[in-house]
Amino acid sequence: MLAAATGYGFRDAGRAASPVVDLLLPLVVLAVAVPLSRSRPMVAVLVVNGLCALGLADSATPANAHVLSLAALSCLLGVRVARARGPLVVLAACLGVDIAACTVLRVPAVWWFYTLTVIPAALLLPWLAGRHWRGRRQLVRDGWRLAQSLEERQHLVAERARLAERADIAADMHDSLGHALSLVALRAGALELSPDLTDRDRADLAELRETIADAVDQLLQTITVLHDPREAETETPAGADGLSVKGTVTDLLGRAAASGVPVSWEQRGAVPALPPLVERGMYRVVQEALTNAIKHAPGRAVRVGIDHASDHTRVSVVNAAAQEDGLARQADEQAPTAGGRGLTGLRERVTVLGGTLHTGPHQGGFRVIAVLPHQAPARPLTQAAATGTDRHTDHGAASESAERLAAVRRAARRRTVAAFAAPAAAAAFFLPAAAYLAWQLTTGVLPPSRFDALETGRPRAELGRLLPARAFPYPPDHARSAPRPPGTDCEFYRSGRDLLDQVDLYRLCWSSGTLVAKDTLEANRN
Repeated sequence: MLAAATGYGFRDAGRAASPVVDLLLPLVVLAVAVPLSRSRPMVAVLVVNGLCALGLADSATPANAHVLSLAALSCLLGVRVARARGPLVVLAACLGVDIAACTVLRVPAVWWFYTLTVIPAALLLPWLAGRHWRGRRQLVRDGWRLAQSLEERQHLVAERARLAERADIAADMHDSLGHALSLVALRAGALELSPDLTDRDRADLAELRETIADAVDQLLQTITVLHDPREAETETPAGADGLSVKGTVTDLLGRAAASGVPVSWEQRGAVPALPPLVERGMYRVVQEALTNAIKHAPGRAVRVGIDHASDHTRVSVVNAAAQEDGLARQADEQAPTAGGRGLTGLRERVTVLGGTLHTGPHQGGFRVIAVLPHQAPARPLTQAAATGTDRHTDHGAASESAERLAAVRRAARRRTVAAFAAPAAAAAFFLPAAAYLAWQLTTGVLPPSRFDALETGRPRAELGRLLPARAFPYPPDHARSAPRPPGTDCEFYRSGRDLLDQVDLYRLCWSSGTLVAKDTLEANRN
């Protein structure tokens, strides 16, 4: 397309055009510049601008078809280069080359007008259009990337919810089944000591107790599979999501006592109306402490105390150790290891309810103390809020997406501002000079009909009505050096108002206020 425009310009120039300079050379330059614009768009713009600078040496007109090529490659420059500093330097360099060419060639005013208006417009406006096109494509592309990221994030959230459900099942099995199996094993051990049993019965009971122990081990393995230790920091504490419990704390203690556990309990203070979450929390504290006491200190007394205050309830469970290493084994429960999550899960549960949990050795045994406020948090911590890991991950992903979107929007706003501010700045710099040139070119025009009506020998006072307000101040050198009558002062006028084409000049020579000669100087004369 650019080659076709170049060929049309050569054909329109007629016989005055040179086949080598005006056709062959531009085609070779375009054949190099267009492919070069893919890898070196700024160099391509500089090369094509050289054709426009070469066109300023034309004595007929500064306008040529190369300005279309300059505009096209300037648009591609805006599309292919993200940063604005380099292209702006290139555009300023192109304009500087063109102005320097006008200065060196000492071109007429029409050439200056063309250089200060048409060429800057061909450089700047297409470049801004190309940047706008690039910004729009980038915004759409980043939007699709963000949508893909959100879709992947939804899959991650679903997978995380599935893992959280597995962790809830593991916690439920640990809290409920572990406690029940421990009571069954304790009851079987007590029956094994009954004097009324035969040796066969005792063997069966021993086998039953071993079977229960194997079941507890298998349950532990199942919990280990369901509860991935890598997710230990991101699971939802059991009981915080409405997990149901079987009976009250009194029922739990009654079942333990009926199973042979030497447990005693005392309740002090008026029993308030507790929220369901607090009741479940109390139940889980007593259940977990009893399970650990049965497991690590079987046969030893367990004391349970429940103190109700006006705004909180204090639950304490204390037992004595049955063996030297029992205390150490209970203390190990505090470590978040796979399968030994009793006190760790209990601590998470109490923290969710806004309370505190203290565990540790006490008078040769072990003590668990939980303080639960009567007003549970209005918003129980969710999986992401209960740990800081998921919250940090969610916030990090959201912040990254928000920052990317904000950066794209800021870039789009900058390009929009530049699309309006850059032409305004260029207009403020170039248009005053161009407007002044245009004003001088259009006001110093003497129409051919009025030129024919001028008669030599008549005074200026009589011919003043036919003359324009001012003469043309920028005649070419050949007009200034043309022979003139001795002792006269000559003025020049343009024969037409065409700003982008060279027109004939009229010369009027005056002597003592009288018109003594008038001449026509052809535009193409060298």
